[in-house]
Amino acid sequence: MEQKEERLARGISAFSRREILRLIADKEMTVTEIAEKTNQSVSLASRHLKLLYDLGFLNVKVSYPNKLYSIKVKDLKELLDIYDKVIKKL
Repeated sequence: MEQKEERLARGISAFSRREILRLIADKEMTVTEIAEKTNQSVSLASRHLKLLYDLGFLNVKVSYPNKLYSIKVKDLKELLDIYDKVIKKL
């Protein structure tokens, strides 16, 4: 469980990553769309997306020539439920 909490903390520790998660919560988006909506460079948005993907928060669907990013809702919800339990114990 500790490892899951650490993944969640890393994923949502930066405002930019939380902003990206909010954006793609409702629909798939490309890195270019995400960069435009968050006023980030494509390079920076791509780094945030890679970290979120590596932490297990995102799905990536290749639709040539783009990659479409979306949230792994079930996995993220499980982590948030764990985090909620931690917060209630404090």
